[in-house]
Amino acid sequence: MFELPTNKEYVIAPLSLAILSTVLMLFNLGYYLDFDRTAIANGEVWRLLTGQFTHSNWYHLLLNILGIVFIWLLHAEYTTIKKYWVNVGLLGAFTGLMIWLFAPNIVVYTGLSGLLHGLIVWGALEDIKRKLTTGYLLLIGVWAKVLWEQYAGASADVAMLIDSRVAIEAHLFGAIGGVLLAIIYLFYKTKKPA
Repeated sequence: MFELPTNKEYVIAPLSLAILSTVLMLFNLGYYLDFDRTAIANGEVWRLLTGQFTHSNWYHLLLNILGIVFIWLLHAEYTTIKKYWVNVGLLGAFTGLMIWLFAPNIVVYTGLSGLLHGLIVWGALEDIKRKLTTGYLLLIGVWAKVLWEQYAGASADVAMLIDSRVAIEAHLFGAIGGVLLAIIYLFYKTKKPA
């Protein structure tokens, strides 16, 4: 039978991510924190990371919170509070930097979706490392979605719901970041003294 990962160690980090994003939305702090290409060019480099935690509207936030819950259900046992936030920070910074460098058409970006794609890919690779068939299915599913978006574009319905362009580039960059994160952990584990 399936048991929810309700251990405090597994709940605190994803819950705190959802709370952080909600507080930023509640106090309308996006003006100061959104990924804004002009502001970043003028020295506000923190926006490369902080834009990941702001949202265009409440529907956007709700969709991302559902993503947090989905990942928690699938892979909570793979992280500690510290590791979760390291993963979120690295994937968020990586996604923001890749948008800055390789998606000049994105002037303003908000939302967790890029780094959430990275967390899902990293978790799927952890499943595979543990010889779970579901990891392969999840990895194939995520990459099929990401590649389909690159070919066909984003869902117009989702864009209308979140009142913003769906940044499919961020999904791709996040997924790549998830692979790189898994490689970093593998390298770190092999270099760590026994």
